[in-house]
Parts: sequence; C-alpha cells; structure tokens
Amino acid sequence: MKKGKTPTEIPLAIRAEEAFKKAVADAIAEHRLRGRSIAVWRNDKVTRIPADQIVVREVTAKYAAC
Repeated sequence: MKKGKTPTEIPLAIRAEEAFKKAVADAIAEHRLRGRSIAVWRNDKVTRIPADQIVVREVTAKYAAC
C-alpha cells in the first residue's frame, strides 16, 4: 500500500485555497445548471456571461510538499 500525506499533514493555507476553488467551481456550475448568468471582471469592467456560455472547470487537488 502506497503511503501518502494525510490531509492533516498538508498546510492549512493550501487546504483552504483548494476548498475555496472547489466552492467557486460549484457555484459556477450551479449558475449554469439553473440558467443564470454570472458577472466577471474582464478588461477593467464588469462583463456578464450568459449561462449557455459558462465553462465549468473541474478542480483537482494539487497538494505540494513543503
């Protein structure tokens, strides 16, 4: 059995950042599912992206040894 780092061995800041990224991805996916647009900051102004143009990215954990 391969032994890896347990979640408690990974720094809190890294775990928090990964949790934040997942929460944002989940919120964006929910907007797309419900047909709601999202607002983003692009080229120094607020831009709305229609639900059918929203791209949902999968978040993968990228824990690094410190």
